[in-house]
Amino acid sequence: MAHALGAPAAPALLRNSDLDAEAVRQARIDLAACFRMAARLGLHEGICNHLSFVVPGRDDLFLVNPYGWAFGEITASRLLICDFRGNVVAGEGVPEATAFYIHARVHLNKPRAKAAFHTHMPNATALAMLEGPPLAWAGQSALKFYGRTLVDEEYGGLALDEQEGDRIAASLGEADIVFMKNHGVMVVGPGIAEAWDDLYYLERACEAQRLAMATGRPLKPVPREMAERTYRQMRQGDRESARLHLESIKRILAKDEPDFMA
Repeated sequence: MAHALGAPAAPALLRNSDLDAEAVRQARIDLAACFRMAARLGLHEGICNHLSFVVPGRDDLFLVNPYGWAFGEITASRLLICDFRGNVVAGEGVPEATAFYIHARVHLNKPRAKAAFHTHMPNATALAMLEGPPLAWAGQSALKFYGRTLVDEEYGGLALDEQEGDRIAASLGEADIVFMKNHGVMVVGPGIAEAWDDLYYLERACEAQRLAMATGRPLKPVPREMAERTYRQMRQGDRESARLHLESIKRILAKDEPDFMA
């Protein structure tokens, strides 16, 4: 299902000292932690799926996982730094083709999307396979996403060119979460912590909904006014909660899988 990116153009001369800055090193560690915890929680799929983040201080470059490595194998130093033309500026290997065409075009066309997490995590993907709206506003965790989601109804096959990458980027609109019908989900955010927090709680909300639907009984949606109120309550402390969530997973991994920081 995965495809290697073809040979890139001549390497860009961007091996500057700013790529070794502390902010970049910390971004590598934070992103590697997300890969490892996503693997633990079953949010990955083989050597497919991709998490990316725009390099701090370099809006023309992004961090992404290399082709051929599972989420559970990712380390801070194993992450690639790529430009938007397909050049690997730092790191060994190449990105998977769909990783490049999706993430490069999302970061290029949606500057607000500093982090872009694309997965085929099972519960969210299952809901994306159904007719109609994927996420119902029937559980408290789901209300974190009230008014923040869109649905991309147009499945375009594998993203193996800029045209499909641009179409996926356009499907985001102003949303933070897109259910990609017949495919998976895309979560974007201003930082790694926010994207991780959304990815985690989105899958939990979808899991709870799937379990409720499996009973065969109708869902009981939260009234619109209460859904909007609860969403506003959640957003008040959302950024700090996301930061603490990421710090928590790094502490857990530091004890059990400390090599993620290498």
